[in-house]
Amino acid sequence: MKVLLVEDDVRIAEDIRIALEGAGYVVDVARDGEEAWFQGDVEDYDAAILDLGLPKLDGIAVLKRWRESGRTMPVLILTARGSWGERVEGIDAGADDYLPKPFQMPELLARLRAIVRRSVGQASSVISVGSVSLDTRKMTVEVAGKDAKLTAQEYRLLAYLMHHAGRVIPATELIDHLYSGDAERAENSIEVLVGRVRRKLGVKLINTRRGFGYLVEGEHA
Repeated sequence: MKVLLVEDDVRIAEDIRIALEGAGYVVDVARDGEEAWFQGDVEDYDAAILDLGLPKLDGIAVLKRWRESGRTMPVLILTARGSWGERVEGIDAGADDYLPKPFQMPELLARLRAIVRRSVGQASSVISVGSVSLDTRKMTVEVAGKDAKLTAQEYRLLAYLMHHAGRVIPATELIDHLYSGDAERAENSIEVLVGRVRRKLGVKLINTRRGFGYLVEGEHA
């Protein structure tokens, strides 16, 4: 899962980035409203964390521009502002949730997980398909009740596919959501990654649709 973090306070941004990466997310950081608007408009993100008090273009304006241009990723607003009216304005502009500063990092992560789940129609922090269960809170994967030891990148791949179970995901989409904006991108790296996950799971959960992409739809003999 790839998240756009928009925060002009360098210390806060770094603390959040470290926490997000520790929770298995790929993170791009924008420092001002103009950069945030551009990044969110040209890149695909699974969610955005958006501070309201930004230089160049405020967070509400950024959010309105995203929504007007058809960008639908869930957005969690961060704000140090105390006015309930501003929070209402953010929700009305298209935010999915808000979190006032100061906040505890576990709450930010929990709220982020929740808006990502809702955006793909998942109600629980545990996603199960067949005998495979993925716990987005603990960042663990079990197959028939036994732990599957995945690397961070393998976990990210499986998490994205299981969040979108039932839909064919092109390799190019996986690249966009598993790597940061400046990472080297190659479709054969996805093929290798899928192969490693399949071997570690030991069940045929990830199916290939030649010429189209990868699909999680349950297990087959």
